[in-house]
Amino acid sequence: PHLVDRPQSLHRHPNGIQEEGFYQKDNESLPEWMKTKIIYSKSSERNIEYLLCQNTASLIYMANLGCIEINPWNSRVGSLDFPDYGIIDLDPPDGMDFQNVIRIAKEFKSVLDAADIEGFFKTSGSKGLHIFIPIGAKYSYEEVRNCIKLLCYYVSERLPKIATMERRIKNREGKIYLDYLQNRRGQTIASVYSVRPLKGAPVSMPIDWSELKNGLSPQKFDIQNAQNRLSKKKELFLPMLQQSIDMENALIQLENNLQ
Repeated sequence: PHLVDRPQSLHRHPNGIQEEGFYQKDNESLPEWMKTKIIYSKSSERNIEYLLCQNTASLIYMANLGCIEINPWNSRVGSLDFPDYGIIDLDPPDGMDFQNVIRIAKEFKSVLDAADIEGFFKTSGSKGLHIFIPIGAKYSYEEVRNCIKLLCYYVSERLPKIATMERRIKNREGKIYLDYLQNRRGQTIASVYSVRPLKGAPVSMPIDWSELKNGLSPQKFDIQNAQNRLSKKKELFLPMLQQSIDMENALIQLENNLQ
């Protein structure tokens, strides 16, 4: 349900994770049964034929191309200009204590509560955490990006010693980057439940807000323990695909409660 009808940006490691991987969008010479979507790229000034991961066979086909990591669009065919969710990417510098990331995530929870927004949370499987907000294809990418940017400003103002919105790495002063630019048309991030092409094969796993505590790490779940986790935990991200925030009401609530 998290991949169907979403164009895929292929992150390929055909020679394994010890070798350099690469991203691929356009596809040629595909099996007849493989579904695709042709999308015009303004930056490339040409049409790009994206794969659609519609079933088990197409997922296995992508795996055979070396796609350990799965990177779907935020929007689906039929509503490509309107994302189903917004994303806040908490991106810490190398070597930072992960407790700082948890602290920022808890601050986002406080801000989201003030805006009457239900957030959905997952480990990245790499260094940080991802917070998803249900949009339900009701707003444009620009509207979603601006809303997420505002939320990030609130948190960065509350925790200025450890949080930053500075895009340039050299200017971040060792702080955690609150990345709202994941909310651009065609931008992709590792899907929920995706394995990451890193040592130990960590998995990007949904987590309850109550699990934001000591002992949590971005690579806590991996290919060895993910199935056991899923057998005991309900599908935490599925409700996100079935609801949407009221953006206008959320902004009003945010202003009223955080003045």
